[in-house]
Order: sequence, then C-alpha cells, then structure tokens
Amino acid sequence: MEDKVEFPVLDRGFVRLVDFMGGDEAVVQAARVSTGQGSKGLERDRALIDYLMSHRHETPFEHSVFKFHIRCPIFVARQWFRHRMASYNEISGRYTELRDEFHLPATLRTQVSKDYQYAPLPAETAAPLIERIAKHYDDSYRLYQELLGAGVAREQARIVLPLAIYTEFYWTVNARSLMNFLSLRAEAHAQEEIRAYAQVILQIFREKMPWTYEAFMKHWFKPVL
Repeated sequence: MEDKVEFPVLDRGFVRLVDFMGGDEAVVQAARVSTGQGSKGLERDRALIDYLMSHRHETPFEHSVFKFHIRCPIFVARQWFRHRMASYNEISGRYTELRDEFHLPATLRTQVSKDYQYAPLPAETAAPLIERIAKHYDDSYRLYQELLGAGVAREQARIVLPLAIYTEFYWTVNARSLMNFLSLRAEAHAQEEIRAYAQVILQIFREKMPWTYEAFMKHWFKPVL
C-alpha cells in the first residue's frame, strides 16, 4: 500500500515514497557475503559503510531500493529521465486527457555567468512576463480542448501543450543510482527546479539510510554553495 505522505515541491508538484526495501543493513549484508560473514555490530557495520563509500566500492549499495511517485513539470522530467539506471513508468498523454496544470514561476531569473550563476529579474520586469506566461498556458490548453472537441486524437492534440505542464511517473531506483542522481541534481549547478525535488529526496534518503547518507555526504556529495 502506498504511503500517503506527500512532500510538496514547486507550485503543484510532489514527491511520495511508495515503497522501500533494504537499508543500511542490506548494504552490510551484501558487502560481507563475499567472505561468508554478516553483521559485526553497529560500530563496525557503520565503519564498513564509510569504508565502502570512501573507496567507491558501490555495488553493495544496489541492494537497497526506493520506489517513488513523482509529480513534476515535463521539462524537469526530461532531465530526470537522463538517469537511466532506474525504472520509469509515466502517465501517457496518448491514453489520458492531460489536466490544466502548469508550473507558473513566482519569479524569473537571468544567467549572470558561464558557470550557471543566476540573479532574479527585477520585479517590474518579471511581473508582466509571468502574466504573459500564464495567458500562454491558458491559450494553449484552450486550443488543446478545442482539438479534442473536434475529434482530434489525444496523441496528436497534446502537441500544442508547453513543457511546463505537469506529468507524473513512478521511479524505482537502487541506492547506488540514487546517490548518482543526488550528486548531480542536488548540487549547486543543477537547474533550480529539479534541485528542489532532489533536496526533498535527499532528506528521504537521510531518513531511510542514515549511515549511507552520512558517508555519502562525507565522501561524495558536493553541497549547494
């Protein structure tokens, strides 16, 4: 049964942990099976995880698995799906009429350096642009509805919808691949919108695998500056 706790992200998105298997203990079990051993007590087990992380012995971390339900704008999902060592199933605009739900930014930003540093646009500049974005969403969705009403197939009518429309998908990922995702998407150079999701997932990871999280932060992760 799915966990009903949702962590809101952006204006209409969420992260939900649906299922989880393994944990720090599963990492220890997988690492020690090569020598026919098991747990050696909390301190030595925790030290083993730190050793594995520091030396990038990563395969034992594949034995803990997370299953998430994600709701995010399509432009975020397309970055997300670049992480291919995972399983995905996404809602289909071919089989389902998509809802009138788009990500509307509260502010707009401009790039100020080549190393992905940004600054907010002045409010007097951003406000009318955000209004035009909202109108564009309304016009696009109205056209989508007109196409459907005229009998155009859903798979073709959807072509008029912007990338800001929300999508949903299930994401099943082992802890090793999850850490790779977090190392790239929760750090300073990631796009702000996907970083917001990654920061939530980072905290879920911390709750479910505290020893692995600690070693990950110590040896692998680059914090947001």
